[in-house]
Amino acid sequence: MSESCFICDKHIGKVNTSGITIYEDDYVYVGHIDRKGKPNYLGHIMIDLKRHVPTLGDMTVEEAKAFGVIMSKVSKALIESVGAEHVYSLVSGNSVPHLHMHIVARYPNTPEEYWGPMEVYEWKDAPMGGDTEVVGICNHVKSYIENN
Repeated sequence: MSESCFICDKHIGKVNTSGITIYEDDYVYVGHIDRKGKPNYLGHIMIDLKRHVPTLGDMTVEEAKAFGVIMSKVSKALIESVGAEHVYSLVSGNSVPHLHMHIVARYPNTPEEYWGPMEVYEWKDAPMGGDTEVVGICNHVKSYIENN
């Protein structure tokens, strides 16, 4: 673990985030994005590698397998149980140098000018919500993963 790493702190319970744990194993943690009290875009899921490494290329083969499998399952869950028509994925690492992937749902009728993993936040009619709505999305995704 790195000192003062938000993601490491989240994994050891020092930081509380919106929603519930969607999935967790020895290699990955999956939860909903938390915007620190601001409304959350519903269906913006985070997959964190549990070990503190900065990039995709730093994963072991076992970690990469776990990361890839859960990425696929979360994406399918957003489409099949939450109603997304498309799913974006993004690894940036600019603000937090701990490997994490954004998985972002795009819902039907999203205007094309808001297509993109972060552009959806600019849409005034985007599906936003607080903790209650986030927990609902988390439960749908968690249930899909557990049953498929």
